[in-house]
Amino acid sequence: MATAAQSRIKSVSYAKYGYIFILPFFIVYFVFMLYPLIETFRLAFYGNGFTDVVAKKGIGGHNFVGFENFKALLFGSCEGKFSNFNANHSVFFRDFKNTIIIWIGNFIPQISLSLLLAVWFTDLNVKMPGKGFFKVVMYMPNIITAASVAGLYFALLGPSHYSVINLLLKTKETGADPVKWLEMNSVWPARFIIMFIQVWMWFGNTMIMLMSGIQGINESLFEAAEIDGASSSQTFWRITLPLLKTIMVYTLLTSMIGGLQMFDIPYMLNKGTDLNGNGIITSCETVAVFIYNKFHGNDTSKLYGISGAASVILFIITAILGALVFYVQRDKDAIEKNRKRKQAIKEAKRRAKGGGFSI
Repeated sequence: MATAAQSRIKSVSYAKYGYIFILPFFIVYFVFMLYPLIETFRLAFYGNGFTDVVAKKGIGGHNFVGFENFKALLFGSCEGKFSNFNANHSVFFRDFKNTIIIWIGNFIPQISLSLLLAVWFTDLNVKMPGKGFFKVVMYMPNIITAASVAGLYFALLGPSHYSVINLLLKTKETGADPVKWLEMNSVWPARFIIMFIQVWMWFGNTMIMLMSGIQGINESLFEAAEIDGASSSQTFWRITLPLLKTIMVYTLLTSMIGGLQMFDIPYMLNKGTDLNGNGIITSCETVAVFIYNKFHGNDTSKLYGISGAASVILFIITAILGALVFYVQRDKDAIEKNRKRKQAIKEAKRRAKGGGFSI
């Protein structure tokens, strides 16, 4: 029989200490993530604060304007005193177009290269020395800060005679004008540069994730395919790729979210090229850069409402695209089995209620 001391020991619950350990995460989350998110939604429905003098006149600051900021961004129409914000409509859609083009342009080569390398590194038939070394080298660009990467590529492709590419082209020696890759009349050179940087930074991380997915596949499937005489391409298309569906969906979602929120590289390259602060290299501007520029503005214009509305629109677009990806990639067989199971349970309850007899 248990003593009183043993009963007291058994009745002690240590669950509360788990909440104490996770408390710092929730404090940081509420202060640095949840509160800014709520404040962003609030700002989207309020006026665009300018200087304190203008705000006191009721033009900006804390006056509620409803959906006027959204109308200005989406339709280029705004009533009354907010009509001067209509110019943001064309700029917002231009930057949104840039964002989509740059994301798609870096995601397709990134996932293709990562998948190729992941299959190669996990293939037991490929006997290549130094696999671990190459994995580390390919992952390293992912841990370099964006500011450092932007500085590196600005040193390579800068608009002066002394950038690395212009030195190789010997523009100083031949007397030719330095090539300004980011400031050409066409928007595509700058877009291609940003796409290449994004692929270079992230393909190693994507490769590691895909490798973990491939290594989680049962080896007996590959052995059975080899015994049956399946070629490498047949094994890839019939076994590897279908079983990587979950990790591929995860990669697509994370890449899409990161691509739509792309900020650091376009912003740093733009600031690095535009040293005098005159004008904007429009081919480098994404929606996130648009939001940042409108929020900070300058001494006479800080468009808080427009910035908040653009953030909310980007949030909604990201949520819709994410839901669409989940809907398209859903497991239809599992859904059908679940539907039949629920139907069988409902039928069993109906029969039990009717005394076990059915007509």
